[in-house]
Amino acid sequence: MSKLLASAAIAISVLVSSIALAAEKTITLAVENMYCADYPFIVRKSLEAVPGVSKAVVSYKDKTAAVTYDDSRADIAALTRATTQAGYPSAPRS
Repeated sequence: MSKLLASAAIAISVLVSSIALAAEKTITLAVENMYCADYPFIVRKSLEAVPGVSKAVVSYKDKTAAVTYDDSRADIAALTRATTQAGYPSAPRS
């Protein structure tokens, strides 16, 4: 019984520590191919469809997307893949 309790305690501590390490991050992506003022809507929707994304603000004027996401559920590769699949390749803005 004590081995079972010890195993359960370890499993719970691993789960809690991974949740504690998750952080909300914001990144700005440079987005290509936005030549019309309607395109930011498509880019925003493609980013919001990525699990873990809580907010996406897309600027047609600046050709950027500011994305707030949970880094335990999404990563930069998933964000850039989403915009690229929608027809608007992106990369982290330097």
